[in-house]
Amino acid sequence: MAANSVKERPLSERVVVIRGAGEQASGIACRLYRANFRRILMLETASPLAVRRLVSFCEAVHEGEMTVEGVTAVRVDRVEEVAGIWSAGCIAVLVDPEAASLTQLQPDLFVDATLAKRNLGTSVSDAPLVIGLGPGFTAGVDCHLVVETNRGHDLGRVIGTGPAEPNTGIPGDIAGYTSERVLRAPVAGRFESDRAIGDLVVAGEPVGRVGEVEVRAAIDGVLRGVIRPGALVKSGLKIGDVDPRSKKEYCATVSEKARALGGAVLEALLGCYNR
Repeated sequence: MAANSVKERPLSERVVVIRGAGEQASGIACRLYRANFRRILMLETASPLAVRRLVSFCEAVHEGEMTVEGVTAVRVDRVEEVAGIWSAGCIAVLVDPEAASLTQLQPDLFVDATLAKRNLGTSVSDAPLVIGLGPGFTAGVDCHLVVETNRGHDLGRVIGTGPAEPNTGIPGDIAGYTSERVLRAPVAGRFESDRAIGDLVVAGEPVGRVGEVEVRAAIDGVLRGVIRPGALVKSGLKIGDVDPRSKKEYCATVSEKARALGGAVLEALLGCYNR
C-alpha cells in the first residue's frame, strides 16, 4: 500500500498498530486517538509489567479494559474481534508480542513503542510507514523514521536518517532526581506490596518486598507508579517510581514525555501521508 493511496482515506479509517501498551505507548495512543485516528490496535505480552499502571493501556490485559484520560482500551483475544472494538469507539489491545497479527491487519502505520532499547523484530516492511522509538532503531534501515526518546533538548525529534541517541542507562531528571526516584527489584522473586499508586512515601520507608527482601524509597515523594503485586520480577527490574514533586494528580495523567512522543508520532504520520 503506497502513502498516496492512504492519504485519500479519512484519518478515522487508517489502521494504526502500536507494539507495546505501556506508559509511553499509551500516551502515543491517546494523542493519535484525539487526532481522530480511531482504528488503533496495541500489541502486548501476556504478563505486562507496567509501573505507571494508571496511565497504561496494557492493564486491559489483566482487567479486560482500561481508561486513560477518557480514552478506553479493551482487550480482545482474536484479531477478528478488533473491528467491533473500533466500532464501539475504543482502542483494542491484543496479546501478540511477536506482532503476528500484522499480516492479517495490513496496517497503514506500525509504531514500535516497546522502548526495549533494542529492536525486537520490527522491520521496515511491516507497514507503509514504520516508526521506531528510541535506541535500537535506525531510520532507513529497520524503520522509516525514528523518534528520539531521551529526555533533553531533542526529546520527540523525528529522525529521517540514522539512529536515536544511545541508551544512557540513567532515568530522566525530575526535580533534580534521576536514579534515586526509581525503585528496582533487589533480587529475583515475587513482588508484593500493600501500597497504592498515589500514596505519599518518605525516604527509607518500605513500599514493598521481593521475596523476603524489602524495597525502600530513597527519596520523599508520591508513589507515581508500582507494578502489580504478585508479579514475578528479575533482579534490577524497575518496579516503582517515586515522584519528588508529590502531586497526586500526576499519577493518573499522561506525562510530558509521553505527550511529546505522541506529538512526534503524529507529526511523522501526517507529514508522510498529507504532503
